[in-house]
Amino acid sequence: MKKRGISLLLKYVISNIYKGLSIMKLRMAAIALCLLFAPAFQASAAEKILVAVAANFIEPFKEIAGRFHAGSGIEVEPTFSSTGKLYAQITQGAPYDAFLSADEKRPRELFGKGLAGKPFVYATGEVVLWTSRKDLCGAAGWKEVLARGDVKRVSIANVETAPYGTAAMDALKKAGLWEGIQSRLVFPQDVAQSFQYAFTGSVDAGFCALSAALSSQGATGCRFAVEGAPDIVQEACVLSGSKHSQAAEKFAAFLLSPEAAGIKKKYGYK
Repeated sequence: MKKRGISLLLKYVISNIYKGLSIMKLRMAAIALCLLFAPAFQASAAEKILVAVAANFIEPFKEIAGRFHAGSGIEVEPTFSSTGKLYAQITQGAPYDAFLSADEKRPRELFGKGLAGKPFVYATGEVVLWTSRKDLCGAAGWKEVLARGDVKRVSIANVETAPYGTAAMDALKKAGLWEGIQSRLVFPQDVAQSFQYAFTGSVDAGFCALSAALSSQGATGCRFAVEGAPDIVQEACVLSGSKHSQAAEKFAAFLLSPEAAGIKKKYGYK
């Protein structure tokens, strides 16, 4: 019915241009056309969601978002940062539609405050020690790497805001190394930056996510499992303030799909 109305209005405007219709009437007809087309334009613009994503999940997220967009037509625009920083932005009213955290705590807090729907586990990650230095790759384990006298600087994500940094700190404390290594530690904002510090050689080694070690950049160095570091259970949620909740719910469902699971497995997530 609406299409027929638009067609008739277009015919009216075009035919009357040649009949000397007054400028005022033509303007009124043009305004009417804009109003009729506006819902279609709005629907098109709504097909994009903003997602706050923990920095450890950058590589798999890019692939998952790309597959989702290809299948649904919905664009996914991410903001990557530490979980704590993203959480703070959300509580201050940042207009995200969904939140992929690197822990269980913050999504549950948002749910408890009525700021998000019920959280769900979308991945379980692992912290590793990674280095670009080939001479360190023969070490028996992560503790031996840190014991080397020529390992002067080691990166670890902010232990207050980045769960992967917290997990690395826990392992260092369990091993009795936390106090003694303080002078050598460098604290980037998030775990992705911790990996970049090690990849560029700004530090000798860095605690990072297994997913980074399994990336194309990670393949240029070597990684060591960090015994004593807990597995990192990561939860996600759709935010209550989302203006595109249906699209966000579709993306949340896709995160748990077999297709997404294959991508996550490739980057070491359980």
